[in-house]
Amino acid sequence: EQLDTPCHPQQIEFARLQLEYTIVSKRKLNQLVMEKHVNGWDDPRMPTIAGLRRAGVTPKAIRDFCERIGLTKQNSWIEMSVLEYCIREDLNENSARAMAVLNPLRLVIDNYPDGKTEQLIISNHPQKPELGNRDVPFSKVILIEQDDFAEMPPPKFKRLVEGGEVRLRGAYVIQCNEVVKDDNGNIVELRCTYDPDTLGKNPEGRKVKGVIHWVSEPHALPAEIRLYDRLFTVPNPDNEENFLDALNPDSLEVLSNCRVEASLGKATTDSRYQFERTGYFCFDAIDSVNGKLVFNRTVTLRDGWVKD
Repeated sequence: EQLDTPCHPQQIEFARLQLEYTIVSKRKLNQLVMEKHVNGWDDPRMPTIAGLRRAGVTPKAIRDFCERIGLTKQNSWIEMSVLEYCIREDLNENSARAMAVLNPLRLVIDNYPDGKTEQLIISNHPQKPELGNRDVPFSKVILIEQDDFAEMPPPKFKRLVEGGEVRLRGAYVIQCNEVVKDDNGNIVELRCTYDPDTLGKNPEGRKVKGVIHWVSEPHALPAEIRLYDRLFTVPNPDNEENFLDALNPDSLEVLSNCRVEASLGKATTDSRYQFERTGYFCFDAIDSVNGKLVFNRTVTLRDGWVKD
């Protein structure tokens, strides 16, 4: 104010951004890293730029989040669901769709010709034709999710049951005729038949409600899929006597027996996908080495932490 300048710089003070279910204190974040509660500063659970990038969060989603919350001078906690909403909005609009089976169950189509492979043309995005299509191989033996079949289905179960029908995403309607179990009573295989007249159209005279995803067993690629979740179990871990006591023991689940469609073998550093009916995932270029495919979950399809 004492200087003869044409304008005076304006000082703006604002409160620190505090997200629920995480911490932003550098000292505490460093403690998490040094004590190996997380796998480094770029761990996808960390609220760092490196962590968000490795989790598959886009710059657009971060900018949208910042615009929504604005600036405040009062200390307050921002709900994690706000950030996750911005991430979902961006990824839903711009991510290609793909099929990945996290917990595979073998399914044999008895009336499908032996040795035959069809290349089905499936859209990469239902609302954005400019993203193109991809060829997805279909064969006699496919893999589906274990929980897409139920021997004793709960009420309103619309997926596969013995004697029931379901549509395979982008493919045919199938019917389950037999359940094969091992000596311990575990389901190891389903024997089914398909309706060859149902590719791209509904069967005549009957309505099939359920749709499930799948991959062709001989063409699918093995992958490790990491299901990341919120780092803490309480909204405000800073309020705990010892914030480490609030760490979420289930913040990371590693699935090593997954199978993904063959097109994901071309994934690159910036590849992001919606794994159909599962969530949004990104390719982990750091740990995908020596032919190993690793995908990190960015966010679920829906908010699983909605308050009751």
